Amino acid sequence: MAPDPGTVRHMRLPSRWYEGVPVAVVLAAAGALVGPTAVAAPPGPLTYDALGDSYASGYGVPPYDGACGRSEAAYAAQVDGRVRIDLDDLAACAGATTVSMVGGGQLDAFDEETRLVTLSIGGNDTGWSQAVTACLVRDDASCTAALDTVTGRIATTLPLLLDRAYTQVRARAPRAEVIVTGYPRLFSPEHGAYGGASVEKQERLNAGADLLNAVIAQAAAQHGFRFVDVTARFAGHGVNAPEPWILPSGDPGAFHPNAEGYRAYATAVTVAVARAGIR
Repeated sequence: MAPDPGTVRHMRLPSRWYEGVPVAVVLAAAGALVGPTAVAAPPGPLTYDALGDSYASGYGVPPYDGACGRSEAAYAAQVDGRVRIDLDDLAACAGATTVSMVGGGQLDAFDEETRLVTLSIGGNDTGWSQAVTACLVRDDASCTAALDTVTGRIATTLPLLLDRAYTQVRARAPRAEVIVTGYPRLFSPEHGAYGGASVEKQERLNAGADLLNAVIAQAAAQHGFRFVDVTARFAGHGVNAPEPWILPSGDPGAFHPNAEGYRAYATAVTVAVARAGIR
């Protein structure tokens, strides 16, 4: 390691040693002590680890690398190489909850070099997909009951689960900038009913997604993490839009982003990293 330039300022010379010495000599001596100005090396790439659930693993856009549904479409894989970011581990796994993310080994991706972490988690802790299914294929009463159950979990149970998970992330990666991504609204009600989901049902589901994002954003802020809201980016690109960024109900990756959707995520994360100014 190069010596700290500050050590030069602590070198002491004999008192009044310069009396009678020409100024040019004094300046030359000072220059010899300080030496040539060092040129700082450009910063190396940020070591990056990506954690979370299927929205982080890239599920929905095969082919997949293993049972976790990890795809090259994942926003982490797309962010790799941008603004000097070096993806070290894509540890995200489809189906992950806050508990399985921590207990299932995803945090083992961290090491002392980790400087950037992205995290998409929380949807599976609430049973969100069950509410979507109920509102698509069942009657209004069943949709309402499912949404009430899920939004209740979001409001009362999820904050504690996120707090526990985020605490572990910070403990394992104390020097990293942590970026938490939210979830998109799945529907564009302005384009009419989708399957059994009326416009009213879609609006209620979108309101549930907004609540989910609000709870995640608040928990992230409490831990000093940066939250990325993708709601605006996906506006007009719901599953029933003419140009959807969400996969349809009949697809194996139903209600996950398609290739365009993951590109939108990658852009949002790249902007967040640039704004964070981490180096």
